[in-house]
Amino acid sequence: MDRELVRFSKFMSLVLRHKPDAYGLALDAQGWASLEDLIAAANRAGLPLTRAIAEQAVAQNEKQRFAISEDGLRIRARQGHSVTVDLGLLPVEPPELLYHGTAERSLESIRAQGLLRGARQHVHLSPDAQTARTVGQRHGRPVILVVNSAAMHRAGHPFYRSENGVWLVDAVPVQYLQFPDEKRPD
Repeated sequence: MDRELVRFSKFMSLVLRHKPDAYGLALDAQGWASLEDLIAAANRAGLPLTRAIAEQAVAQNEKQRFAISEDGLRIRARQGHSVTVDLGLLPVEPPELLYHGTAERSLESIRAQGLLRGARQHVHLSPDAQTARTVGQRHGRPVILVVNSAAMHRAGHPFYRSENGVWLVDAVPVQYLQFPDEKRPD
């Protein structure tokens, strides 16, 4: 994705996931906003967003962070919200292992508390180590944690899978995590 498109994508993430009110945008209960209202909000903020650019940003986002409704009138982020939305995801059985990429500096806190969602609605997990590494690199020196998702699921922790393949969970307790240089979690 070119730099200009990345700029629009970052604005869309900010508004659709974290600060719709700050830009005069209203999200419905499922996180959808009017595409025309998003365009108007971007224009008020000095970004010359158009429908064509928004559609291009959605289509070319390699993580597929956004969705446009079938009727083409609404847009939403697929996950990662710090504002309350109900994405309508149903619990599903996860694979045996999932992965979480983080920065090395976060390990002490994670060893003490597990993975917490913080300001977001869910902890994000990746289906493979390479994707997790890419995520972790955004925050510093990457560390990949292995999550024993099958054991968590058997213990009653619900898992959700967003449309773009990101796995979501409320939290990951320490006992289900394998840290670097440790054996696989039970």
